[in-house]
Amino acid sequence: TISVVAYVKYTLGLAGPHLVVVPKSVLGNWYREFKRWCPTISVLKFHAPGAVRPALVDSHLKKRPIRFDVVLTTYDMVLRELNAFKKVNWNYLIVDEAHKLKNADSSSHTALAAMSTRHRLLITGTPLQNNMKELWSLLSFLAPDLFDDSDVFTKGFDARGADATEVKHLHAVVSSTMLRRLKADVNTSIPPKREIYVSCGVAAKQREWYLKVLAREAGQINRATGSREAIMNIIMQLRKATNHPYLFPDADETGGFVTDERLINDSGKMVVLDKLLAKLRADVEGRHKVLIFSQMTRMLDIMEDYLLFRGYDYCRIDGNTGGVDRDMQMAEFNNPSSSKFVFLLSTRAGGLGINLQAANHVVIYDSDWNPQMDLQAQDRAHRIGQTREVRVYRFVSEGTVEERV
Repeated sequence: TISVVAYVKYTLGLAGPHLVVVPKSVLGNWYREFKRWCPTISVLKFHAPGAVRPALVDSHLKKRPIRFDVVLTTYDMVLRELNAFKKVNWNYLIVDEAHKLKNADSSSHTALAAMSTRHRLLITGTPLQNNMKELWSLLSFLAPDLFDDSDVFTKGFDARGADATEVKHLHAVVSSTMLRRLKADVNTSIPPKREIYVSCGVAAKQREWYLKVLAREAGQINRATGSREAIMNIIMQLRKATNHPYLFPDADETGGFVTDERLINDSGKMVVLDKLLAKLRADVEGRHKVLIFSQMTRMLDIMEDYLLFRGYDYCRIDGNTGGVDRDMQMAEFNNPSSSKFVFLLSTRAGGLGINLQAANHVVIYDSDWNPQMDLQAQDRAHRIGQTREVRVYRFVSEGTVEERV
């Protein structure tokens, strides 16, 4: 993307202004990448608290011409200062993690679509996550005159029943607006990725709490009645039991004040994780580093207690981690001389736009309902810049609802 901006400026002679919209979690990384790869492009990082933003708008967005080649900002900043951004005639609008625009009725899609732009570029690794309407939403953002009717598009291309001819037709239709690049297309030196399905046993205390949930909700389960939300809540309670019984407040006999071997032995997944980390840690020459993803931040809390108990140095990112702290932890973990061995991440907050190529092992402790989220998580390590084979371990508790998920 940065090469595109450089090409537009130095080959086509169009300096800007360009608007680059990214998630807050990767704002700092984008800014550093601009400075690293094209320091002659002037970049304004537009992100500030409410008290400071009016002065920032007055000094940089209201003055003409805009003094910067690129204004780098976040989705939230665009929504909060939409009137100011709409008044600028942008050359390129570039949107990172563009699958956030998959809902055509969302505030982000509506706001960015209202921008005055000459060109638009969307960047995403997952343009199609759930259904064809999401793909239409992205295509209509780029070419609203061409893709003006979602019903016509989705009926013409039903992904569930599409045959080879329909898929070929779809490729032809989107070829004018979509450029697909696989890792193998742009850098064949990326080592392979191996995904390993790890079937974990269920500890006695886990089974006790799993059966408690089933017994408590037996009536509703047997009747197959209730709202979707109620059924999903039951499944979530069962998944908590498959992760660790201590996710239920009354399961920890110590009240959370004592950390000992019971923290490990009361969960089949923790037993497997403990053996895996011990083996990797013992291989000093391998310099292994591990990413561990979970959907549950409370599970990350339990893992923190475990890592402290075993004496493993670690980092952590979840939805509550601030931007500065996030950048510092990523930099420290990727430092070759760092002692950080494990990085704990929540699947949603830590699965997007983060470069952690120092890791060569990824543990999916509990799978996301949307498989694209897990793929995004794996790609934090398996990406351009990785020099070692990446092994992905997907933990699944045997004989439980997780096998169906």
